[in-house]
Amino acid sequence: MQLKKIPQGYIATCSACPDGITPQWFSADFWQQQDAIEGQSCGRYTTWFIASHQQHWVLRHYYRGGLIAKVCHDSYLFSGINHTRAVAELALLEQLYQEQFPVPKPIAAHVQRRGISYRADILIERIDNAADLVAILAKQTLTASQWQQLGQTLAKFHQRGVYHADLNAKNILFDQQDFYLIDFDRGELRQPNKQWQQANIDRLLRSFNKEKNKLSSLNFSDSDWQQLMLGYMK
Repeated sequence: MQLKKIPQGYIATCSACPDGITPQWFSADFWQQQDAIEGQSCGRYTTWFIASHQQHWVLRHYYRGGLIAKVCHDSYLFSGINHTRAVAELALLEQLYQEQFPVPKPIAAHVQRRGISYRADILIERIDNAADLVAILAKQTLTASQWQQLGQTLAKFHQRGVYHADLNAKNILFDQQDFYLIDFDRGELRQPNKQWQQANIDRLLRSFNKEKNKLSSLNFSDSDWQQLMLGYMK
């Protein structure tokens, strides 16, 4: 990853980033003017899907959650460029991608300084023909071997010491062949430890149950979870 100082902050780039990147690349309005927006995902905030430079990207702005979001919804305290949410996530993704973990290819990050605070954005490559598990399970079942495959994938991350701060069903993608983890905001590498690893797994189970309560026809059951854990413990 390379860092470039710009008048109002920084741009961090990875090897997959084309030359000529500017701060405008991190604005959805810019890509709309280029007729390069090919879709969007609307959750609490909008994530944009972009087609440019013969690549397909995801553009995500960093927003706060919780009560503090009512006061400053996208502003964070600046304590050094490497500690910013975007650059830290980009660096983690780059390391995991180089180690051939199933994560999106990192492209670039943008940090805009405003005195002691900053705002940030990240560009990553979109994973072809993949959807999140909630969308998939709303339409189809997974086989026992696929649930075990997911468990093995999660175990691989944990054995490496990869902590995912928001491990939930929507942050797991599946392309009918492989599972991927996305959204590593606040993620980090830790010493493997059963306590945080179990908390991670418990969070995922709560996520599945929450989605099941929202949609009773969601193709998730206790036996599916047992198959996932069987794969995880192998």
